[in-house]
Amino acid sequence: MIEVTVTREGAGLRLDRFLALELPQFSRARIQALIRGGDVTLKGRAPRARDVVRTGDIVQLTEPGAESLELVAEQMPLDVLHEDQDLIVLNKAAGVVVHPGAGNQRHTLVNALLAHCADLSGIGGKERPGIVHRLDKETSGCLVVAKNDATHRALSEQFAARTVEKIYLALVAGEMRKTVGTIDAPIARHAVHRQKMRVVSTRGRSARTDYRVLKSGDSVTLVECRLHSGRTHQIRLHLHHIGHPVLGDKVYGRRGDYARQMLHAWKLGFEHPRTGKRMNFEAPLPDDFATIAARLR
Repeated sequence: MIEVTVTREGAGLRLDRFLALELPQFSRARIQALIRGGDVTLKGRAPRARDVVRTGDIVQLTEPGAESLELVAEQMPLDVLHEDQDLIVLNKAAGVVVHPGAGNQRHTLVNALLAHCADLSGIGGKERPGIVHRLDKETSGCLVVAKNDATHRALSEQFAARTVEKIYLALVAGEMRKTVGTIDAPIARHAVHRQKMRVVSTRGRSARTDYRVLKSGDSVTLVECRLHSGRTHQIRLHLHHIGHPVLGDKVYGRRGDYARQMLHAWKLGFEHPRTGKRMNFEAPLPDDFATIAARLR
């Protein structure tokens, strides 16, 4: 069972939206189904998805067992950084969708994983087996996948507790004057464009990104970004907020001459759920990223 206490940041949200933000391993549709099925309680009572949560409320979610998978396994190349009986750490290629969804039922990372190994955790629902966290389609780099429910739960708890180290590299527009800094700016869903996020002054969810300039040129900077939260589009939005959008980001910047947004999940660190040993991984730069970075000083 997962128990979540509503803080001031989440107060005032619908229950289904609050849980979708707090528990990213579950889709909002999946959470709504769990609420309808009686697997969620709010203050000890059976709630509705539209019920509003208040500060101090206790929400409990009974974790479902693995569902039978109906997805098609596909033989696709996987860049495996580490694999054991409990988990797989991958270097995801840019352009690959992590899990099936509307318009993407085939050729996703999940389809490839089903062909690669026999078992994946079922906590995330039948369309997201093993998926503990996600990367945007255009983002490359480190991604950990759970092979069983116990591993999935343990990793999800580490992500929720913010003990997972997540370091990204970004190529951004312009030469940054400040070489080290922190962007502490709350994030909320855009009021009109629902696929976008925005920086807000009130009623947003706290979001903090530390950055450090590694290399720079006249019009491009290579930046290391360390996440202290995991909000949707956080790095892209925060860098845009300070006037240096990620190159190729067509949502918060301009596509320009770039085939994709130049964002790479460089390093990932967490405690192995079975052994307790700290594990750290690094995904090599893809060619398109490395080519631009090599021209900087």
